[in-house]
Amino acid sequence: MIMSFKKITFGMLAVASVFALTACGSSQSKDSLEKIKDKGTLTVAMNPEFAPFEFKTLVNGKDTVVGADVEIAKAIGEELGVKVKFSTMSFNNVLASVKSGKADIAISGISATEERQKVYDFSETYYESKSVLIVQKSQLASATSTDSFADKSIATQKGSIQETIAKANFSSAHMVSLTQPGEAINELKSGQVQGVVLEEAIAKGYVAKNDDLAIADLTLKSESTDAYAVAIPKGSDKLKATVDKVITQLKKEGKIDNFVQTAYEQSLDSDKD
Repeated sequence: MIMSFKKITFGMLAVASVFALTACGSSQSKDSLEKIKDKGTLTVAMNPEFAPFEFKTLVNGKDTVVGADVEIAKAIGEELGVKVKFSTMSFNNVLASVKSGKADIAISGISATEERQKVYDFSETYYESKSVLIVQKSQLASATSTDSFADKSIATQKGSIQETIAKANFSSAHMVSLTQPGEAINELKSGQVQGVVLEEAIAKGYVAKNDDLAIADLTLKSESTDAYAVAIPKGSDKLKATVDKVITQLKKEGKIDNFVQTAYEQSLDSDKD
């Protein structure tokens, strides 16, 4: 009788273990899309130092993150039927937060490089980027080629695609990698560096706000087309399909270009406040 009871007990434990493992496997196999819908919130990682794509400004007296990428993220949240929460951080931590699970997606002027695609999935691209060099206006006449900056200092944002482009184009210059674009601009204005490589839309914003700066008339070469995309956890097929659907529709309707232009104008207005 004792043996029989033990067999029944062990049998029940075995069945319970199978159910536990099945439940655990089911939870782990959930696509990111289902997890987002379950919690009712889409957490978006971004670096709000990248006007007009994402930046902070006062809205009704409250410090708020706005920009073209913010509007795209809101459209994704609307399609998913969930609230959108923006998690702000330095750019070099944006992708890492997606890998660690602290954020569901990252949208922060991110270029879908081959190296990054090994670790993350990316949406369809939503904006083609061009990198330019900002210099002091007084030095514009001498900034005729990349060779003009031999032994000089060029600043870029740490972890950005512009950092890679700067190194490739100004191999004889000294590279200065800083956390925020604003830091690089301050270094340029004070004469600590002689040039800053930034994405064109962002560069235009800084030049519009600083009469002593200008964009140099030279072409920076890139190994591939630099285009922005949404970073998604690897293997999130359903989530990627939904994000792609939203981006395709926004591009078709011309809304992304409108987002960029509106945010650009807003970034100039916020500087006057």
